[in-house]
Amino acid sequence: MKIAGLTIVIAMLLILTNQVNAQKHISSLLQYDKQIDGIISQMTLEEKVNMLHAKYMFVSAGVERLGIADMRYADGPFGVREEMQPNGWMPLNWEKDKATFFPTGSALAATWSPELAYSYGTGMARETRLRGKDMILGPAINIQRIPTGGRTYEYLSEDPFLSAQLAVGYTKGAQDNGVAVCVKHFALNNQENNRGTVNVIVGERAMREIYLPPFRATVEEGDAYGFMSAYNKVNGWWCAENDILLNKILRNEWGFAGMVISDWGGTHSTVGSVKSGLNVEMPDKKFLGQALIDSVKAGKVSEEIINLRVREILRVRLAIKPIPEKEANTEMTSQPAQQKIAYEVASKSIVLLKNDGVLPLQLKNKPVIAVIGANATQIMGSGGMGAGVKTLYEVTPLEGFKNRIGDKAEIIFAQGYDPVVFSFADMFKKKTPEEIEQKAREKAVIALKLTKEALEVVSKADIVLFVGGNNRAVETEGSDRKDILLPSGQDELIKKIAAVNPNIVTVLTSGAPNDLKVVKQVSKALLISWFNGTEGGNALADVLVGNISPSGRLPFTLPVNLEDSPAYALGNYPQGGKNADVFANLVSETEAVEKPKAEAIKSNDPNTALYSEESLVGYRWFDTKKINVMYPFGYGLTYTTFEYANLKTDKKKYGKDDVIAISVELKNSGKVAADEVAQVYVHRINPSVEWPQKELKAFSRVSLNPGESKTVTLEIPVKNLKYWNETKQAWDDDLCNMEIQVGASAGEIKLKKEINLK
Repeated sequence: MKIAGLTIVIAMLLILTNQVNAQKHISSLLQYDKQIDGIISQMTLEEKVNMLHAKYMFVSAGVERLGIADMRYADGPFGVREEMQPNGWMPLNWEKDKATFFPTGSALAATWSPELAYSYGTGMARETRLRGKDMILGPAINIQRIPTGGRTYEYLSEDPFLSAQLAVGYTKGAQDNGVAVCVKHFALNNQENNRGTVNVIVGERAMREIYLPPFRATVEEGDAYGFMSAYNKVNGWWCAENDILLNKILRNEWGFAGMVISDWGGTHSTVGSVKSGLNVEMPDKKFLGQALIDSVKAGKVSEEIINLRVREILRVRLAIKPIPEKEANTEMTSQPAQQKIAYEVASKSIVLLKNDGVLPLQLKNKPVIAVIGANATQIMGSGGMGAGVKTLYEVTPLEGFKNRIGDKAEIIFAQGYDPVVFSFADMFKKKTPEEIEQKAREKAVIALKLTKEALEVVSKADIVLFVGGNNRAVETEGSDRKDILLPSGQDELIKKIAAVNPNIVTVLTSGAPNDLKVVKQVSKALLISWFNGTEGGNALADVLVGNISPSGRLPFTLPVNLEDSPAYALGNYPQGGKNADVFANLVSETEAVEKPKAEAIKSNDPNTALYSEESLVGYRWFDTKKINVMYPFGYGLTYTTFEYANLKTDKKKYGKDDVIAISVELKNSGKVAADEVAQVYVHRINPSVEWPQKELKAFSRVSLNPGESKTVTLEIPVKNLKYWNETKQAWDDDLCNMEIQVGASAGEIKLKKEINLK
């Protein structure tokens, strides 16, 4: 009986294994395995281990004796970082390493265009190759769980489907042009505060349905060659030694065949890391250097494991042709073709939130335009901690206005407010109460002076262009914002401006949500223009003067209050005091920034991030809980109007292997050519398990001339409607009645149609 029972169990396991394997992606990297057999057979243990850690700050070793080139990494993901000293963070001050600054992640996501994401990846790859690099440290695709996240600007969206579509586009664009991606940060790196110590406690269903789909898509649809493990823990295990994430899910389930590198300073062990799937420790060799050799010789790690980790690196190395050193850095990194891509993304990312008829600007009477705000002249390619771009040029909003308006208006500028400035040294130097008070007095004097100047300028103007929002010192790697209020007293300033001149157009150059209660009320028009890259100012000006119609859509929800957001509403964030950041400590060691001794840095409990909101992230939370928002996910106005009609599906009933084919007729009923983003959400009517109120499952960006109509077709494979069954530990069907909802945003559903899943 026991033998029979065991046989049944084995049979069931084989069935499950076969089901997983039948669906597993077959990577193009596997084609190199026979060649790799010969290479590994010639390598010594020392040569193998030498490939598993950093050689320099952004280089890991090959095997010169066997003609295997080093692997060179380009810090990204929105522009290639300048050349630096091999073992430090200090720049080499070259001239030709000036790169194109591409719009950051949330800007790219606001285009709702996988095609533009592909172009973006293409542009990044071209400049990466000019610099002689093999792998881009990007795209960055973690879900925007909290509005205050320090890297919200770098990530794509609060929605896994939108994020996945764009991440795949970026991945294909880069790898089709000869550069490997390094998809990051795997996984659940959804906050910057205490990211190096926090333990994310998340249910497996939420993890599988919300946080992992963008990563999965880059493997199964994009054949991503590289991944970067995150700093944090997930359910008790560091991401760099998380067997469930790196081996069970990434490699065994999804079919990832490439290499995993650690985030810089994110490795914590020798045996655990190499066995659990980490290939390269960056940027040193504390764990995967001599300690690994010793572990092999002591029998703690088999050489077969080392061979496997080396094989995974060699697959990528053979797929990506190395650039000879003499051919790299011979011409300027930033090139016109890439600058054009940056413009195209920027021009289609700008989101118009409000327009009382003041836009596009009317210039026929040569108005006086007061441009107010430090962000009108602020560059956004750099400014905080983490990835930055030494740009060949960056068109600021003020420069863009002058370029596009010329002599059609008189432009006068006032700074208006004192911008936040990032100081790395201040992260380690605690100020005395006297120093804090003195700084506050100085700021008050400056604010008074700048306000007076701004009010004098606006009193002479016909139109006020207030350029506010955040900057790269406010939104920065290593720390989350304390709130979403506009910094530097912008709300108080704009209220004073409105009292003098109410004809205000507000532009917010932010990468993440802000509190809009004040600016929405006092502005006749309100736009978000993001950290929008090298050509951002020109793109913004083209929208303002009507050369193009705004067509961006929000990739996240803008809440009325920060406290309405799920992690805040449930008390799950913030978790407590902020520890010294792991990356900041790493950089400080090479930049010789004075800081307290390690024992003097008071460390809180490593912290626990409880994701008890489960799948109710972003609009899923607000819709399900019926909480009002300032502007919904997917929202954005244009200079025209669109009509939706004739929603159809090809059938009424669908089996689990079917594809739901949807068609809807769109008409531009206005007088201006523009793009509409038709969005398809699904609402389950009689489900057997809990679901959010609705979920995005398809979208299409459509260009229409005035009076033009198009029939838009969209598809939803029924297999994409599965849920993760935690009991079965497998994807499962929830076949029920379902409402297809088509609209212009999560808050504006135009048409509905009921179908049945059988």
